Order: sequence, then structure tokens, then C-alpha cells
Amino acid sequence: MAASGFAGLGYQIVWTQQSTLWLGHESAAVLAVVTAFFGGLALGAFALGARIARSARPARWYAACEALIGVWCLVLAALLGPVSEALLRLTGAQPALVWQWCVAFFGTFIVLLPATAAMGATLPAMERVLAGHAPDSKQFAALYAGNTLGAVLGVLAIAFWFVPEFGLARSAAVCAALNLGCALIALKRFDATLPRTALVNAAPPFAALWPLAATGLLGLGYEVLVVRVLSQVAEDTVYTFALLLAVYLVGTALGAAAYQRWLARSNDTGLLRRRLLAAQAVACLIGIASLWFAELTRDALQLAAGGGMAAALGAEAMLALLAFGLPTLVMGALFSHLSHAARQLGHGFGSALGVNTLGAAAAPPLFGVVLAPLLGAKGALIAVVLGYVVIACLSTRHVDTGPSATGSAAARALLSRLKPLYWAPAAVALVAAAFAPPLHFIDVPEGGRVVSYREGAAAAVSVVEDGQGVARLRINNRQQEGSSATVWADSRQALLPLLLHPAPRHALFLGLGTGLTASAAALDATVQVDAVELLPEVIEASAHFSALAGAGTAGAPRPALIAADARRYVRATPQRYDLIVSDNFHPARSGSGALYTVEHFRAVRERLTAQGVFCQWLPLHQLDLDTLRSIVQSFRVAYPQGWAMLATNSLDTPVLGLVGRADDGRFDGRELEARIAGAPVTLQLGEFGIADEYAVLGSFVAGPQALRRFAGNAPLNTDDRPVVAYRAPRITYAPDSLPRERLRTLLAELAVAPSELLVNGADSGEAARLAAYWVARNRYVEAGQRVVPSPDPQRMLAQVREPLLAVLRISPDFRPAYDPLLRMAVALARSDAAGARALLTELKHIQPARADAERALAALSP
Repeated sequence: MAASGFAGLGYQIVWTQQSTLWLGHESAAVLAVVTAFFGGLALGAFALGARIARSARPARWYAACEALIGVWCLVLAALLGPVSEALLRLTGAQPALVWQWCVAFFGTFIVLLPATAAMGATLPAMERVLAGHAPDSKQFAALYAGNTLGAVLGVLAIAFWFVPEFGLARSAAVCAALNLGCALIALKRFDATLPRTALVNAAPPFAALWPLAATGLLGLGYEVLVVRVLSQVAEDTVYTFALLLAVYLVGTALGAAAYQRWLARSNDTGLLRRRLLAAQAVACLIGIASLWFAELTRDALQLAAGGGMAAALGAEAMLALLAFGLPTLVMGALFSHLSHAARQLGHGFGSALGVNTLGAAAAPPLFGVVLAPLLGAKGALIAVVLGYVVIACLSTRHVDTGPSATGSAAARALLSRLKPLYWAPAAVALVAAAFAPPLHFIDVPEGGRVVSYREGAAAAVSVVEDGQGVARLRINNRQQEGSSATVWADSRQALLPLLLHPAPRHALFLGLGTGLTASAAALDATVQVDAVELLPEVIEASAHFSALAGAGTAGAPRPALIAADARRYVRATPQRYDLIVSDNFHPARSGSGALYTVEHFRAVRERLTAQGVFCQWLPLHQLDLDTLRSIVQSFRVAYPQGWAMLATNSLDTPVLGLVGRADDGRFDGRELEARIAGAPVTLQLGEFGIADEYAVLGSFVAGPQALRRFAGNAPLNTDDRPVVAYRAPRITYAPDSLPRERLRTLLAELAVAPSELLVNGADSGEAARLAAYWVARNRYVEAGQRVVPSPDPQRMLAQVREPLLAVLRISPDFRPAYDPLLRMAVALARSDAAGARALLTELKHIQPARADAERALAALSP
């Protein structure tokens, strides 16, 4: 049973990752897979539990179920591509919210049903086997504990070792081998003829089993809600979910073992049930209370441990232990007791397991999709506590709540049985509901305020404004999606790739964030802009930033906003685009790694028109170079002639873009020059540092050959082996370098030649100017490493004057060095006119083609 549990929860980790391929978001995948998992367990236990209980050869049933699990999972791994494609098509490119969740829950349930239904029958089968060998022992609690402890090992081993090292298909194959091995061992060790048994129901089924369904619903509901809350405190990576699940399983296993050791021989099963239910309510209250201190606990633990990935993971495990430890301990004991009590009343273990898992299957859609957005995390968790109190009250003996009782008589009888054991936790829960702060984790800077906060089915989205009026959009508090202070940089992420196409008519932006990037492209009235965003709450929050697009242009057009998963939309839509720009998704966050796979890059290429351009932005400030190599390697499979460019020359938040063309062609410098000259005034290219073709072409940092060398032998990031999702969290948990250091290292490894980029680059007279621009850009970035920011113009000028002038002497076209020197000279004129005049004269000498310095000199004349 331990080996079977290892495989079962190993599959859950694998299936969750695979489900993101058609569901898009890991939160949705977790809810859908958990529902399918428990729904299948319930169906299998119901359908086969009674037959197994009466069977003379239960070991054969067990072996057949284990074999079916293993075989089906191998089949599913082999057919993952067609299956995910079918579910993507069934969902559609822009599904209605209800339809999307229906396909997510029911589609995943059907796909996994053969395996999960067989899993539901294995525990009753083994319980029947052991009961036949030792009929007087109470084996189900021990079986449950052993199975669950094996599941813990499966979660940790698959998440931390097998999937990162071997991929999803091979991890599933390991689990399948365990299933097949369990089948063979069962046939060899336990296949004996047992006396047939017939269960006699001494009580109506509902009276005996409804507490199992209710506690299954509340128990898994508690897990769903706590995971949602902790996702705003923890880093919300694949390791976070694995740790939370492992702690939950350990608690329930220990609770089952404790029941078997100390409580199973209780003579008053009714009293014990009521006490366990009341204890469950109290335990959940204690677990909920720990959530209000989760941030303080996390910071204190990480500080005490000295930092590093191990310390961060240890802090997340401790948060899980505080929230799950006591509640799950009681849950394990409570389930074991209710199952044993149901058997005493004549119900088989299969029925008990089926009813409990059926209730659990309803928890993700009810608590995750309905109650969490409706009541908030705090309200939904309080409802769980009150639910346990209600079950305890309804479980009291001699209370007439049957059909013959009037409503008032039933209520009076129920109230007469209430004791502090029940009303005390209920009273505490109601007080917490009324007076405790909400379980919202929002980092608000001093002097700042929360502009908006919205809890959705997949995430919590907030807009926070600091004391200077800078607004930031955050998902689950930990993931910043842009701010009002990044208009310049965000707009360049739209304009640079937009200008690379000679005549774009239809553009697609994958990921909305603040909406500033897509809105900047929409300022070109000749381009129809679509923007796809998974979270409706982000779409709503982006309205706060819309006025900032295009430097606040009145009546600025808005892109067409599409509420859908980016990956699913790309695969399902028949529309083709001249330009596709993909946001710089945080690679370590929920489901984002799937947007950097070979399969996704290929799907994007299929959506491009003949001369279509694709740009994938990457947050170098959130990426280690090894993970970047895997992303580049994966990109090169779809775009072997692709390039890399920088969105800006920022040292602290560098953003790298991977650029590919559908026709694998190069760019025409003269077309680009004409495109910039003919760009509509509304684009305000000059405001964003794009005054000429050198500002666009000079942003490139690598050609095809350099990208090939940089990627080296890095493993591909594929749907089957999601190396990015498992590698990227390392720098999130424990940064090993500063972004500016990674940028400097990257630029030292990359290079681009005009002949790799331009159609006429090999023989054009402009090639030398472009090559000089690239050299100047690298020197500029290098010089910036040594600059200490200062509000004093003279102090800043003393630091940057000579380095920037040296850069300009290499390339007079390099405006990022010219413009700041010009601004500092104008500011310096207020206190040092002679110094300002000397600097402006130098600028005029280096770049006589620009009249800015000459006009400033004229303004300084007496």
C-alpha cells in the first residue's frame, strides 16, 4: 500500500503539470486534477467496493486494479499530445467562464477516470485481503496510514527529483512500474480463496455515511483555501505545492496511525465522533490563526536559517506545518473513526471511502471557484469551521430531526444538546468573522494605499500605490506585473517589435499585465491589437493604468481584450497575426514555464503570417543564465534563425527579447527607416528613445550563431520535461547574483553581425555605423555598473561625463549616452554656466548632425 500510495500521488504531481497544457494556469490544473482524482476514487469505491467485499479472491481484484492504473497511465503519457489538443479545441479560444470550468473539471475527470477509479478500488481490496487473513483486526486505519505515508514519499520524490531529472513521461513510467509490481506481489503473496462475506446494513445508508461525505468536503475545502492563502506568502512555485501537499498527507497519515494505536478500541463511538468533530473545528481555528502571522513567520525563519534555497523551502514547509499540522492530524483520525463506525453499522470500507472522496471531489469547485471569490479566504475558512460544528451537533444521539419532527421541535432538540464543546469553537469562529482582518497579504509601502483588490478563482490581484503615486499591479502579492513608473520601458516592448514588421495590420499580445505594452501598440490606428489575459481580475485592474498609455494621449484607443489562456488561445484560434508579442512571464510562477516550451514556440509560429514577427520578452532580473540557456535552446528549435535584443539598457530590470520571423528572413534597413519616418504621430517614437533605425537595430545583442553558442548543450524545455518550471525557482528562492551582473555576463557571451541581421548588411555602408553602435551600447552598460545614483547634477556628471563621452566617440549615433549628457548640461547651467558650455560644445563636436546641443548653447549666450 505504501508503494501504491507513492505511485498514486506521484501521478497527481505529473497530472497537474500535464493538465496545465490544456488548462493554462497551475491553479486551475490543481483544482481540476484534485477534483478528478477524488471523483474517480469515489466512483471506483462505489462501483467495485461491494463486489470486492463479497469476493472470495480479493487479491485478484487488487492486482487487476493496480495493473489497470499502470497501463492506463502509460497510455495517457503516450497520447498526451492528442489528448491535450482535443481538450484545447473543446474548450475553444475564447470560452465562456462556465464552459471553461466545465471542460476543466469534467474533461480532466474523464481523461483520468480509468486510473482514478481503479485507485478507488485498491484500498477496499487490500482491506478485504487483510481482513480475510486477520478478521479480528481493524486494518483500515493502518492501511490508510501506510498508503498515505507512501504518498508523501511519492510527492517529494517525483516533484524534487524524478520530473526535473527525467521528465513527466518517465516519471509516470516509474509510477506505472510500481503499480505493476504491486499487482504481481499481491498475486503471489495474497492470492488465496477467502470465505465469502455478506454485509448486513443495520442502519440506513445516509445515517451512517453522510458525516463521511461532509467531512471529506470540509477537509479538502480547508486544504484548497489554505493553499490559496499561502500562495500569497510563499513563492508559489512547483516546490511550494509539493511541500504543502506533503505536509497535508503526513498529518492525515499520522492521525490515522494515532487512531489505530490509541482510539480504535473506544466503547462509545458516538461520543468519540462528536469529540473528534469538535477537536477538528478547534484545530482548524488554530491553523487559520497561524495564517495571519504567516509573513512574520516566514521572514523570521528565513533570517534564522541564514538564507538560501534550503532555508526558503524550510520556511515554506514550516508555514504548511503550522496551517496543516494539527487540522490534518485530527482529519486522519476522524476519517478512520467514521470509516470504522460505518463498518460496524454494516457498510463496507469501499462505501465509506467512496462517500468520503465524493465529498472531497466537490471541494475544489465549491471552495476554490465559488466560495473563495464570493466570501474571501477568511469567510470561506470560517465556513469550514462552522461546518464541522454543525456536523458535531447533528451527530448527537437522541435528536429527532427526522421527517416526523416539526422544524421547531427539531431545533429545540438540537439546541438542548449544545454544549461548550460545540458552541465555543463556533463562537470563536463568528468573532473572527466579525472582527479579524481579512486574509489578504498586500505589501503596502509607507505612505501608500491599496487602490483595488480582487480575489478570483485562480489568484488574488491588487493595485497598490506608493507615497509618490506610483501604482503597481501584483498577482498573489508576490508577482509584480508592471507599474505606472514603467510606461517608457513597457511601451518599448511593444514599439520595437512593431517597427520590425514592414506593414503590420494585426498584432497579438500574450499577457496583459498593466496593459501599457499592448496599449502602446494600439496607438497606431492602422494596427488592430488583440491582448489575451488569463485572469479576468487583471483585465479589470488594467483599467487603472489605461490612462497612462501613450503618455496620456486623450482618446487613446484600447486593444481588444480577450479573457483566455494565452497558450490555449494560440493553439485554438484560426486567426493569423503579423506580429505576436509575448509578455515577460515570471518563469518560476504558476504555469508560466509552459509558455517557454518548444511546443508553444512552434504553435506561435503557426499563427504568424508569411512575414510575421514574434518577440518573446524574458525578465533577466528573474532568470538565472542556466535557465535562460534552456529557453534559448527551445526557442531555436522553432526559430533557428532568430535573434536576441534588449528592451532597454536598464541594469536593474533588464529585459531580453527573443525575436524570430516566420520566413526566417532578415530585416531591410531601408524599410525600417521608411517605417519609422512614416510612423503615425500618435506613436510618439521620440518620447520612447526611438528616433531612427539605429535605436531599433542597435537593440539587438545576438544573432543566430551567438544564440547557438550560448545555448550550448542546455536541455530543451518541453511539455514532457518542463525544466524551466523546476530550475527557475532556484534564483527566486536564493538569488546568486545581481541582474546587472547577469546582464554583463550575457553581453560578454553574445554578439551579432550586420550580415546576420540585415538583408544588405554585408555590403552596406551603414554596417560600420551599426557595428559601432553595438560596441558603444556594451561600453555604456559596462560604464553604468560603476555609477552611484545621485540627485546632485554635478556629482552625477562627475561620474558619467568621461565614460559617456567615450561611448559617443565610438558611436555618435548612440543617443542613450547623448541625451543624459544633454539633460545634465542644461541642469548644470543653473550653477556652472562655463562647465555646461564646455560640455555642450563637446557634444556638438562629437555629433554635429544633432542641433540639440547647439540650441542649448544658444540659450546660454548672454
